[in-house]
Amino acid sequence: MTRNITKYTLLACILLTLGLLPACKKDNADIHDASMPVVVNKFYPTKGGSGTEILITGKNFTGDTANVTVTIGGMPVKVLSCNSTGIMVVVPKKCKSGLIEVKIGNSTESTSVEPFVYTTTRTITTLAGNGTPGFANGKGKDAQFNFSNPAWMRSAGIAVDDKLNVFVADPGNHCIRKIDSAGNVTVFVGNPIASGYADGKGLAANFAIPYGLALDAQGSLYSSDPANWDIRKITPDGTATTIAWGSAAPWFVAVDPTTQKVYYATQDAGTVVCTDGTKILSGLTESGDIVFDKQGNLYLSGYNTNLIKKYAAGTWAGTTIAGTGVFGYADGAGSVAQFASPWGIAVDNDNNLYIAGNSYGWHTPDESIRFIEAGTWKVSTFAGSGTAGYADGMGTAALFQSPSGVAVDKNGTVYVLDKMNNCIRKIVSE
Repeated sequence: MTRNITKYTLLACILLTLGLLPACKKDNADIHDASMPVVVNKFYPTKGGSGTEILITGKNFTGDTANVTVTIGGMPVKVLSCNSTGIMVVVPKKCKSGLIEVKIGNSTESTSVEPFVYTTTRTITTLAGNGTPGFANGKGKDAQFNFSNPAWMRSAGIAVDDKLNVFVADPGNHCIRKIDSAGNVTVFVGNPIASGYADGKGLAANFAIPYGLALDAQGSLYSSDPANWDIRKITPDGTATTIAWGSAAPWFVAVDPTTQKVYYATQDAGTVVCTDGTKILSGLTESGDIVFDKQGNLYLSGYNTNLIKKYAAGTWAGTTIAGTGVFGYADGAGSVAQFASPWGIAVDNDNNLYIAGNSYGWHTPDESIRFIEAGTWKVSTFAGSGTAGYADGMGTAALFQSPSGVAVDKNGTVYVLDKMNNCIRKIVSE
C-alpha cells in the first residue's frame, strides 16, 4: 500500500513540476467562477484500495481545499490538494465503488462518467488455536480446541458480541470457549473434562455436545446441545440455564432480533421451532445453520440440498436465493452458483450473507467462505478456495480445511471455525 501511495504522490509531484497541478494557492487562476459549471473530465487511477491517491482533472475547480467536497459512491473523501483544473484525493478505508462527485462551494455537483472501482483487500490470520486437537487455554496459538476428533463430529457454533468477544462451541471438550478482543482463550462455561448435563455457572455447568450458538441484544448467549436435546441461555457472567427441551435433537439456534424469540433447527425431524413450542418450518431435508436478519427474515443453509433459502418474516414463505442443488463450487448469480454441503451461515448489518463451506472432516469441492450480496444474491468467494489446507494469507490465497462455522462482528470482521485445522480464523477487510 505504501508503494501505491508513493507512486501517485510522485505523479502529483511530476504534474506540479509541469505546471499541470500547481500547488494550492489562491491566485486568480485558481478562483472558482460561480457563474460557470464545474466539469469533471477524467481521473486516475480508475481503481484501487484504501490509501490510493486519485488525481481528478476538469475545469472550474478552485485552489481552496476548504471549499472542495469530493465523494466516491456517496462517501466523503479527503482532499489533499487542488487548483482550478486538478484535485488530488485519497481513498478511505471501506470505501465503495461508485461515481466520483465534485462540488465547489455551493455549486452544482459534477459527476464522473465512469465509476471508481474500490478493490477490497482481505487478510486472513489465525486468531486462536495451534492446529492440534486437544485442550489448552492461552493466547492465540498457545490455545487448543477439539473440533476434529472424532472426525465425524461436526462443528459450527461461533458468535461474536458487541465487545468483540468471540464465543466458540468446543464439542470435543464439552464446553464453550471465549476469545477476548486480545486473543486470550478461556473456558466460558462447561467442564472440559466432564461430558453430561447440568445447569450452573462456569465450570459447574455440564454439556455433552455444545453445538449451535447465538446472541441476543442483551449479550446473553444461547446454545443448542443435540446430545442432551436442550436449549440453554447463558448470561454474560457464564451462568447456564435450560430454557427449553427440543422436540427433536436441536443442532442450531438463532435469535429473531425483532421479537427476541429463540428458535432451534433440527436435522432428523427437519423442523425449525421456537422455544415456546411454535413450529414455523417443517419438511426440511437435513438443514444446516439458521440466522435472522434485522427485519426478522430467516435464512437457512441447505446441507443436503446445496441451496441457500430465505423465509419471509411472519409468513415464513420460502424462496431459494442461491444454489442450483448441484453439489459443487461455482460463483456467480444466485441462480447459477453451486455449494457443497453448506453448513454455517451469518448475516452482517447490511443483510449480506456469509456461508461456511462444509462440515465434513474430508475434502469437498468447497473449502471457502462465500459471500452472498444482499438483494441481488450474487455469490462470490470471500476467502479460501476449492483447495483444502492451512495457510494464512490474502483472500483466495488462504487455505481452510472444512470451515464449518462463521460469524461477523459489528465492524464487518469475519470469524471462521476451521474444523480440521482446530483453530479460529479472522478475516479483516480493507
